[in-house]
Amino acid sequence: MNKTELVDAIAAAADITKAQAAKAVDAFIENVTETLVKGEKVTLIGFGTFETRERAARTGRNPQTGKTLKIAASTTPAFKAGKKLKDAVNK
Repeated sequence: MNKTELVDAIAAAADITKAQAAKAVDAFIENVTETLVKGEKVTLIGFGTFETRERAARTGRNPQTGKTLKIAASTTPAFKAGKKLKDAVNK
């Protein structure tokens, strides 16, 4: 499912216009992004938690040349599924 299909599904399920659903999806994405940038997490009980994780610096390898290179430490977004979501997927 892509963003357009998600907007269509939300509009139908919530009985709102596609424009309103698109605005809601955009607001959700923007707010989750802003919260993660601040270093905080977003928890939706039963669904899951959006958070950031620190990745340590490491040595990698260029697959074309085989030459080793250093990969810098970074912060990456992560999602941990909640129990209700895991149970629904595993049914």
